[in-house]
Amino acid sequence: MKKTRRILLQWAPAFLFSSVDAQTPVWPSKPVRVIVPFPAGGSTDVVGRMISARLSEELGQPFVVENRAGAGGSIGAEVVVKSPPDGYTLCVVTSSYAPNAVLYKVAYDPVKSIAPISLISNLPLILAVNSNFKATNLKEFLEFLRAHSGALNFASSGVGSTPHLAIELLQQLTGTQVTHIVYKGESPAINDLLAGQVHATIGTELALGPHIKSGKLRAIAVTNAQRSFALPDVPSIGELVSGYGVDGWAGIWAPGGTPEDIVNRLNRAIAKILNMPDVKEKMRAGGAQPAGTSPDEFARLISKDVATWTRVVKAANITVQ
Repeated sequence: MKKTRRILLQWAPAFLFSSVDAQTPVWPSKPVRVIVPFPAGGSTDVVGRMISARLSEELGQPFVVENRAGAGGSIGAEVVVKSPPDGYTLCVVTSSYAPNAVLYKVAYDPVKSIAPISLISNLPLILAVNSNFKATNLKEFLEFLRAHSGALNFASSGVGSTPHLAIELLQQLTGTQVTHIVYKGESPAINDLLAGQVHATIGTELALGPHIKSGKLRAIAVTNAQRSFALPDVPSIGELVSGYGVDGWAGIWAPGGTPEDIVNRLNRAIAKILNMPDVKEKMRAGGAQPAGTSPDEFARLISKDVATWTRVVKAANITVQ
């Protein structure tokens, strides 16, 4: 009898722990909130909703998109950073996430406070000029900048926007100067470029592509580190300017401390989704290239961008209202 009791006591702790483990719900066991820190209907929102819908199918729980716009995306990002790291709150961000960390003096560490999951897409960014502008290629464009300090009127969609920072980086690396003309959005900037009121801008293939094809605008270069799939004959700025490379991208992350098994499961699901033919087709139709990565690769990209834009913003003393 005593021997039997001793055996039962020896097995009791293991039994109790296994019972607790068996009662722990497998993730995901309820809907997952996906924060898109930009207004509904924009390109990031479209990508976020497409990926979320497919994640719902792959993982068996609703992935519900919630738009939390403001401060260039920083407000929505902070909501996610402060959420429990349990896999039930995710954030879809763009490459503006990195410079926002210094532009808006956010109350979180943009690298350490998050758990990167995967890059979703790369977005080609094009340096374009009015078709009447003197420079017809990248070499001539750079020569114009060096010979005519401040003479080039550059249009952007706002202070601290990706086009603004991209041209600022070019100025810092080449020792040149342009006149920055700020617009309230990409469309009015492009309209004035078409009208010849400004000389150049940087924008997406989706926005600039039709005007380039019509001959009203001229593609001088892409800002990306490598040539674009959409414009393989157009050089990247980095081919003539050492150290230059500005990639537009979208990616997804969770709050820091999210369990590694959840991060890896999401990463595998997203990789599968990005390889689906219809997803590839929809992304490319929107001017983006599907681009899945490992969590570590995405983490390195974010760290690199944060370091680059912190340096550029501080050197140019850029501030936002």
